[in-house]
Amino acid sequence: MFRVLPRPARPLIALALAGAGLSVAAPVAADPAPFDLPGPALRIMVTRGDRTLPIAEVPNLAAGDRLTIDADLPKDQRAHYLLFSAFLSGATNPPPKDWVQSAETWKDKDKDRRLTLTVPKGARQMALFLVPQTGGASGTIVDAVRDRPGEFVRAVQDLNQASLDRSRLNAFVAAIRAQENSHPEFLRTIAPALAGSLAIKMNPDCLARVIELQAACLLENRDALVLADIHSSSMTDTLIGAPTDLALQLSYTREAGLGYYSPYIGVIRDIARVFGAFGNPQFGYLPTLATREGDRLSLLLNAAPSFAKPKSVLVAAMPAIDAGSPPRLRAGTDQPLCGARPGLVLPVEGAPLIYSTAFARDMAVTLIQANGQRIEVPVRARADRGGYILAGALPAGLSGKATARLHGQWGFESFEGPGFTLQFPAAGEWRASAADQSLVVGRDNVVELAGPAAACVTGVTMRPGGGAAQSVAFTPRGADGVNVTLPMKGLRAGPVTLEVQQMGSDTPQTVTLRAFAPASRVDTVTLAAGDRLVTLTGQRLDAIAGIDIGDVHLSPATVSRNGDTDRLVATAVGDRAPEGSQARVRLDDGRTLTVPVTAAPARPTATLVSRSLTVANAPKGLALATRDDNVLPDDATLTFALRASEGQRLTPADSVEVATADGGTSVTLEGGRDVRLSSPEIAVAVLDPARLGSAAAGPLRFRLVRGAIKGDWAPLATLVRLPRIAALRCAADVCQLEGRDLFLIDRVAATADMTGAAPVPAGYTAARLAVPAPNASVLYVTLRDAPTVPFTLATAQ
Repeated sequence: MFRVLPRPARPLIALALAGAGLSVAAPVAADPAPFDLPGPALRIMVTRGDRTLPIAEVPNLAAGDRLTIDADLPKDQRAHYLLFSAFLSGATNPPPKDWVQSAETWKDKDKDRRLTLTVPKGARQMALFLVPQTGGASGTIVDAVRDRPGEFVRAVQDLNQASLDRSRLNAFVAAIRAQENSHPEFLRTIAPALAGSLAIKMNPDCLARVIELQAACLLENRDALVLADIHSSSMTDTLIGAPTDLALQLSYTREAGLGYYSPYIGVIRDIARVFGAFGNPQFGYLPTLATREGDRLSLLLNAAPSFAKPKSVLVAAMPAIDAGSPPRLRAGTDQPLCGARPGLVLPVEGAPLIYSTAFARDMAVTLIQANGQRIEVPVRARADRGGYILAGALPAGLSGKATARLHGQWGFESFEGPGFTLQFPAAGEWRASAADQSLVVGRDNVVELAGPAAACVTGVTMRPGGGAAQSVAFTPRGADGVNVTLPMKGLRAGPVTLEVQQMGSDTPQTVTLRAFAPASRVDTVTLAAGDRLVTLTGQRLDAIAGIDIGDVHLSPATVSRNGDTDRLVATAVGDRAPEGSQARVRLDDGRTLTVPVTAAPARPTATLVSRSLTVANAPKGLALATRDDNVLPDDATLTFALRASEGQRLTPADSVEVATADGGTSVTLEGGRDVRLSSPEIAVAVLDPARLGSAAAGPLRFRLVRGAIKGDWAPLATLVRLPRIAALRCAADVCQLEGRDLFLIDRVAATADMTGAAPVPAGYTAARLAVPAPNASVLYVTLRDAPTVPFTLATAQ
C-alpha cells in the first residue's frame, strides 16, 4: 500500500521561533523517530542515610540525599563537555547561585570531573546540563536558570514525565519483539495483557492480521501508544497551572475513546515550545529523554547536537524532589486464588511503572496460614501476566486458606501492596445446596456446589444415569463454592452424578443429584368475549394435552416462548364458544390442573367490504390483465374498505395489520394515517405493496389491531409480482417474449384452457422466452405467485 506521510512540524515551528527572535537547536528536515538518537550517558548513585542505590532504583529524591554524578563518555571523546547540575525551588522562586554546580568531564581527577552534591532543603526539581566547553558557559547557565525558573520547572516536569512514559513504551516494544517469532497464537494472548499492564493503547485489529504482520502493526505510530498513568503523573506535580498552549492541550485530549494520552505525546509533538524561549545566540537547548539501567542514565535525543553557535546544551531531568509516592496497587480480583496452581499470578492494577522500571525492588509476598504460620516468598513482576508471579517455591503440604500480602521497597522506602486470599487443596466433602438437590430435565439447570478450596477446582463432569460423561461449565462463587451449569435438554429423568476435580488430587469428589420430568405451570387462561379460543401463559405448556371450559373441549396448538414464559393458544373443537370461570387443564402424564379463567373484552373483527386498485404509471410494453379482482399487482396500490362485526364499533386509533400467509413479512397500517373512518362501522385503508418488501408475494391476510389486542386473520388479496414484457417477436412460426423478470412466469399458452402450455423453468434468467404463437393476438399466462389465476397478454399494440 502506498501512503503519503504528513510533513514534519518541526521546521515550521523552528521558523516561527526564529521569527520571534528565539533560537532552537539544529532543526532537521524530517523527524521519523523522535527521541531515538542515542546520546551520552551519566553514572549516578544516590545515598540516603546509610543506603546507596543506583539511579534506576530511585523514583524520587529528598532533601539531604547525596549524589555522585559522572559523565560516561567514550575514551576517544573529542568534544569537551561541562556537566552542570541545577536545583530548582518552584516556578516563582529563583534558586540561589550555589544551587548550580559544574564539573569538567574531561579532567583526570575525580573532584574535577565528578559532581558530588547534596540535595538542599527547599529544592523541588533538579536538572542536568551537558554543555560544550565554551567561555562564559557557567554564567550563562546560572543566569538562564535563575532568570526563567518557571520555564525550567515546566521543562523538567515534562521531561521527567515523558521519560517515565517512555520506559513503559520501551517495555511494550521489547516484549512484543521478543514474541515475534514465538508460537503463532501466543502474541494474541500476550499483547492485550501487556497493553493493560503498561497502560499502552493497543489496536485490536492488528491481532486479526496474518501472523507475520501482527507485531509490526502493534508497534505502528508509537508516539500515540502511551496512555495516561495516574501514578507517574502524580510524582511530577508542581504548583504551576496546566499548560495553555495548543500542543499540550492536545496531550490531555481524549482521542477515539481510547483513554487520555500522557504528556509524552505533547513533548514529542512540540518540543521547540518547551525550550525555544531559553535560546540565545550562544546556546540552544536540546531536550533529552532519560532511560535508566543500574547506575547508568542514558540520554536519547530527537535531533543531532550542534557544536557550532548556537551550541547545543543537552538537558536531562532528574527525579522529582518530593516526599515520595509509593505505587497505589490494587488487587486485580476479589476472588480467592488457588495457591497450588502452577504459574500462580497475583493480579495487580494501578501502577504500570512496576513493570517498566526498577523502582519496586525486593518484592515479596507474606503468606499467613490459619494457624498463624508466616511464609515469605519472593515475587517478580510480569507485565505479560498482569501481576506478580512467585519467584520461589512454596513449602509442600499447604492446605486450607491463607492470606497473602504483597510488600517490598519503593526506592528507599518500604511499602505494602494489596492483599489476596489463597486456597490450597484440603480434605472435605462437596455438596449441592438444598434447593438444588433435584434437577428438571428439558432445560439448563444452575447448581450451587459448596466445598473446600473452590479456587482449586479445575473441572466438573456430569454423568447422567446410563449416559456418557461430559464436561460442564462452572464459575467461582465466593470463597467456598462454584456455580455449575448443567445442560439437561434431551435427557431423561433419573440420577445424575457430578464429579468435581481439584488441583493436587487424582480422585474427583462425587455429588449425586436426581433429575425429574418438568411439571407444567399455568399462570393465566384468558378468554375474550365471544371467542372460540383461549390463551394460556406459564411454563412447560408443551406438556398440556387438552383444556375443558364448561362442556366445551379445546385443543392446544404449538407453544411459543418469550424469554422464560411459554404461550399457548387452544381452540374450541366445534362451533360453540366456551363459557365459564374455571378451566380444567389436562397434562399428558394424566394430572389435571384447575385454573381460573380471566375474561377479556371481545377482540376487534371486521369483514372486507370492497377494494380497488390504482396504478400510478401505465407499464411500458405489453400489459398482463386478469378478471380476478382478488389479484394485487406489485405495481398497484390497494384501497380496501372494512366493516366492523355486528355489535362492534371502530375507533380512529384502530390499525390494520397486513401480512403474508406464512407470516414472513408484515406491515401495520396506522389509524389516522393509512386507515381512516368513513363511519363508526366502516374504515378505509390504503396499502402500498412495496412496504411489505420486494420478496413478498402470494396470499395476503389482514386483521384489526386495537392497542395490544389483535383480531382474527382474514384473507385480503393475492400479491403477484409482474414480469416486465417489452415485446413479442415472431418469425416463421417461432415467437419469443422479450423483457425482464421472466422467471416470474409459470406457463404460457395460446388458448384459455392452457392446452399445450409452455412451462418456464424455475430460475429462468434469459431476457427472451420461446412461447407458442398467439391466437387472435392474445397469449394466456399464469404466474408463479398465483398459478391458478389466468392472465391475458395482448400481443398487438
